[in-house]
Amino acid sequence: MSDLSQRAQAMSESVTMAVTAKAAQLRAAGKAVIGFGAGEPDFATPDHIVAAAEAACRDPKAHHYGPAAGMPALRASVAATVPAMNAEPTQVVVTNGAKQAVYQACSVLLDPGDEALIPAPYWVTYPEAVKLAGATPVAVPHGPDLKVTPATLEEYRTDKTKMLIFASPSNPTGVVYEAEEIAAIGRWAAEHGVWVLSDEIYEHLTYGGVEAVSMAAAAPEVLDYYVHVNGVSKTYAMTGWRVGWLIAPPAVAKAASSLQSHLSSNVANVSQMAALAALEGGLETAHVMREAFDRRRLRMVSMLRSTAGVQLVEPQGAFYAFPDVTELMEKKGISSSLDLATLLLDEIEVAAVPGDAFGAPGFLRFSFALSDENLEEGLTRLQEWAG
Repeated sequence: MSDLSQRAQAMSESVTMAVTAKAAQLRAAGKAVIGFGAGEPDFATPDHIVAAAEAACRDPKAHHYGPAAGMPALRASVAATVPAMNAEPTQVVVTNGAKQAVYQACSVLLDPGDEALIPAPYWVTYPEAVKLAGATPVAVPHGPDLKVTPATLEEYRTDKTKMLIFASPSNPTGVVYEAEEIAAIGRWAAEHGVWVLSDEIYEHLTYGGVEAVSMAAAAPEVLDYYVHVNGVSKTYAMTGWRVGWLIAPPAVAKAASSLQSHLSSNVANVSQMAALAALEGGLETAHVMREAFDRRRLRMVSMLRSTAGVQLVEPQGAFYAFPDVTELMEKKGISSSLDLATLLLDEIEVAAVPGDAFGAPGFLRFSFALSDENLEEGLTRLQEWAG
């Protein structure tokens, strides 16, 4: 008999983190590995945000416990980021990254026996958070455009369905849903009383004139069943500062705050002050970063589409491309994208994340959050290897 709980035994390791860690180990051993696995900007946090953190370090008020749900000033600033919700600061819970917000939302809304619909491809943490709540994740297959529709969701809805986890822009695909598509999904959820956990962490990273639309604005009828998740990590290059949040109806926010008070208490005060400076400082530096990502995106799209055995839906958001590599796998006699990713790392020292981890066998995820030079070199290696 294992000493570990069934809950612990059911958890899977984050494949994205594992790929990044293995690439780092190989680099430390002297290998010229080029990593496309990173889920974080390759930019430093902007100076004005760091300065706010430095000031907080010297402020004795930041040296003590704070409210479990977050500093009042930060909660007020976060509430204002989604005008369509018309939320009070008390409806905001500041968490240790958006990942903790996802976990807490699942924990306070889902019970054993409940089901949560998760459109595939999905971020690797979504099904794990559902399982940790004792509920069952149900993957909903995508169409050729890597999206789902209300009709598809309805096929998978049962009397046990309590939640839909939705993300636009999407990790891993970079897909951005149009406002009409989001509105239709929101109306479907409201009609059936299905809670929507909407992860909008990449909202400011869109390209080619495409804009991300919050479900709160596109489908106001869903607000009674709506939890908004976001954070500062992607927009402001602050992944290591660990500040995310959820905005939810009052009862849900109160429950999530109570859970956090026992789980971790408040997010580090210095990080919260940095996050406040980020939200109050505007998006100028984020737009500079977005321009670099867009340049790399276009180059990656061009190179992947000219790689033998690779098909790609152009990403319009986030910083990932998610090509279909089934033809390449067949050509090389490889049975899974996991095996393909392993082979690429071993033979040409290129690290990509297998689609199996995202509920999409036959795909690979390539991040374009790396230097132009490394992007060019890594994809050139792939093209030559693909033949």
